[in-house]
Amino acid sequence: MKKISRVSVVGAAAASAVLVLSVPAFAHVSVQPEGVAAKGGYAVVNFKVPNERDDAATTKVEVNFPTDHPLASVMPEPIPGWTAKVTKSKLDKPLEMHGEKIDQAVSRVTWTADGSGKDKGIQPGFFQKFPLSIGQLPEDTDELVFKAIQTYDNKEVVRWIEPQAKGQEEPENPAPTLELSAATEDHHGGAAADDSAKSGDDKAAASSSDSSSDGSSGSDTTARALGIAGIVVGAAGVAFGVLAGRRRTNS
Repeated sequence: MKKISRVSVVGAAAASAVLVLSVPAFAHVSVQPEGVAAKGGYAVVNFKVPNERDDAATTKVEVNFPTDHPLASVMPEPIPGWTAKVTKSKLDKPLEMHGEKIDQAVSRVTWTADGSGKDKGIQPGFFQKFPLSIGQLPEDTDELVFKAIQTYDNKEVVRWIEPQAKGQEEPENPAPTLELSAATEDHHGGAAADDSAKSGDDKAAASSSDSSSDGSSGSDTTARALGIAGIVVGAAGVAFGVLAGRRRTNS
């Protein structure tokens, strides 16, 4: 019994060690949309940056945008304790957005922790989200790959720039990758579908109301005709009875 207990304890300790050692592999810079990031549309995305060190704070985050699928519109959301800088570069081939030609696109967004003190930046054991509104998303790709650079206050720099190859294991420092969903009609397909459905329901309700009115009108006319016929038949019956009584009296 003691041997079994010792083996169980050793096994549990080994499993715990594996778990602890595996945790850092999942703590990398990533990007996720708030809702849907549809091709051809606009989206709000969050770059999630964890602190992987026990003795240093992250004080700078740089995200480089893909040059093969440039984005003309990029707007950061204000974050307390951080200053955001948007850098644009001239395009070799201008983009067309809303009927206008755009010759510049965002190439990089840099967040720098401001202020001072021990709470400056992302502290050990914490993470920070950096939201961006981006668009117009490309329609000829299923994903956008960004390259991120994370800087600590001890001057250490971690480059999250390795692309994920299909069918291969995740690299040590994977680049944040945004998955794009299928494009919607006019990029507002859901709303259009709802409006169309409501319009159809309204028409159906109006048609039903008209049919009911026609049926009700026909029923009233029939009832009136039957009532008049009944009165006529009743009057004829009374007259016949009066004449029959007079004949009997004269006889």
